[in-house]
Amino acid sequence: MSHYYRLVVSCPDRVGIVASVSSFIAQQGGSITEASQHSDLETGCFFMRYEILADSVGMSVEALRAAFEPVANEFNMQWALVDTQTRRRVVLMVSRESHCLVDLLYRWQVGELDCDIVGVISNHDDMRSLTEWYGIPYHHVPVNPDDKQASFAQVQAEIDSARADCVVLARYMQILPPELCARYAGRVINIHHSFLPSFAGAKPYHQAYQRGVKLIGATCHYVTEELDAGPIIEQDIHRVSHCHTPTDLVRFGRDVEKAVLARGLRWHLQDRVLVHGNKTVVFS
Repeated sequence: MSHYYRLVVSCPDRVGIVASVSSFIAQQGGSITEASQHSDLETGCFFMRYEILADSVGMSVEALRAAFEPVANEFNMQWALVDTQTRRRVVLMVSRESHCLVDLLYRWQVGELDCDIVGVISNHDDMRSLTEWYGIPYHHVPVNPDDKQASFAQVQAEIDSARADCVVLARYMQILPPELCARYAGRVINIHHSFLPSFAGAKPYHQAYQRGVKLIGATCHYVTEELDAGPIIEQDIHRVSHCHTPTDLVRFGRDVEKAVLARGLRWHLQDRVLVHGNKTVVFS
């Protein structure tokens, strides 16, 4: 597998950003294998993602970061330069619905997801045998409705112990407390079984059925303290009609959910998602 350095930038838009970054990379002998950029004309912000063939540069990622610092300072950049050989550590969280967990574990096993899944946390014990079949540690952390704080303190301890870079709520049906959302801001990904912002909360497919919708969907988004309102990474839909029952909608929805979550996680792992306020720029 090829070895890349990945540069991701957001900054105030102005003339010369692309020229300066590209010239810097060329001066290091770097070969740019993928380049994406976007100017937001309404906010005056600029976004960029470059993949650079690591062997063409001839220096470590740490040295390249230090050399790039003056360019970043000149343009007031928020930026990250990562080495793709450093695999992200991912923790999955699940309750009793298994379809998203099963799908992610399979994709990970066959190499579709460039990460290490280092643990599964659940408030039920149902998925233990499935998870352990993949050789992944399983942590059963029941959530006591009378003392949720203690339960989520244990969840936080498990995530910290796993040194997780990313947490995926693969149909984890508990609301994370604000302090957990803040601690892992921009690193917790959720799949919502609805086409947000419509039909937030519980039983969205039943809500959709009652409204007689013709399209149902699913939304992958980052988790924030405001329920189901974080920056959206990916969405998709499935067409339905008056002939379909709520059970049909749930079945269609499961297929959409697992595909949307897998795409959202993959793009996050590939640094294709740049958060801008409560919106995202996705270089998919």
